[in-house]
Amino acid sequence: MPELPEVETTRRGIDAVATGHTLNRMVVHESRMRWPIPQELPDIIKGQTVRACRRRGKYILMEFDAGTILIHLGMSGSLRSVLQGELLRKHDHVEWLFKHATLRLHDPRRFGSVLWHPRSAGPVEQHPLLKKLGIEPFDPAFNARYLHDGLAGRSIAIKQALLAGDIVVGAGNIYASESLFRARIHPLTKASRVSLARCAKLAQAVRETLTDALASGGSTLRDYVNATGEPGAYFTLHAAVYERAGEPCRVCATPIKRIVQGQRATYFCPKCQKV
Repeated sequence: MPELPEVETTRRGIDAVATGHTLNRMVVHESRMRWPIPQELPDIIKGQTVRACRRRGKYILMEFDAGTILIHLGMSGSLRSVLQGELLRKHDHVEWLFKHATLRLHDPRRFGSVLWHPRSAGPVEQHPLLKKLGIEPFDPAFNARYLHDGLAGRSIAIKQALLAGDIVVGAGNIYASESLFRARIHPLTKASRVSLARCAKLAQAVRETLTDALASGGSTLRDYVNATGEPGAYFTLHAAVYERAGEPCRVCATPIKRIVQGQRATYFCPKCQKV
């Protein structure tokens, strides 16, 4: 599934292509996504200018005067700029056509979404899919105290708390394992037992891990391409623990262990990350 680094990389590419430009038309080839694409949406935004292209969690927010389109890439989707006249591929479900460029949403599984939030409904951050999301990891307010307060009273394991997304967004399965390794915290540690000092290390580790993933263009899909169709450099090739079960720890040479938490694989070093 595309995670925050892939979505942010896509957003940056789309922002460079679309923001400040007028949309000639939107074409929906397949409306049956995770939720049906509103039938009236192409008429609503036709001829409008894209005012901004932002991201909240894993949602790309394409802002128009009349409102905001929320785009989610689902399990294996991509949003990219294509050459004028380029033939449609199978699973190209939506197009946004500008005078100078065309954007296409490609989603083989159709788990993604294209939703509309009219300006009359208030700030898009109050949309039901966004309002309960945690803080962005690069927000200055994401610090030791914020994280420690968010974990207080939680009996679940720290990795599960990171994955929940209601404290901080972006720490997906790969990045949670890697961040916990950097912070030297065992993934089964009870969330409420993570001290303020360790929360400081963990917050910093989350930021550093995501920064490295952004620099490599993402990691979670081997066939992932960004907004210009370029593949990522695959952060996982340089991962410290993820998908390295049985291999020596890059720090202490102890074999990396793999466990399953909430039906998701977790990787850690039993020596560097003690409970």
